[in-house]
Amino acid sequence: MDNINSLLSMAQVLLSVVLITLVLVQHGKGADAGAAFGSGASASVFGARGSGNFLSKSTAIVATLFFIVCMSLGYVASHRVVPDSIMQSVTGIQTESQQSTSGEISDLPPTQESAVVNPDSDLPPAE
Repeated sequence: MDNINSLLSMAQVLLSVVLITLVLVQHGKGADAGAAFGSGASASVFGARGSGNFLSKSTAIVATLFFIVCMSLGYVASHRVVPDSIMQSVTGIQTESQQSTSGEISDLPPTQESAVVNPDSDLPPAE
């Protein structure tokens, strides 16, 4: 599930850069008025009329893909399997009763129930 999330995040970044580039390359509605007075803005790579169709269609396709990836990321994030508590995600946990009856050496001061003490412990013995 993390691989899908990473893949979708990378696709979203790539699509957003492409979408920003396509929008910035396009001419606005008022660009034709400047060309009429001899500014030369109509001499583009795709011609005077061809850039609108190609760039508009490309922008629409990339924007559609961007929204699909955004919705997919939302779906993946909302259906993520998360454990109910931190304790369920940790494996190999012994319960408190198993620890007190197992006779393991502890760093804690001895209680009345357990008399096993770690000789290397820095803590003073319990009184």
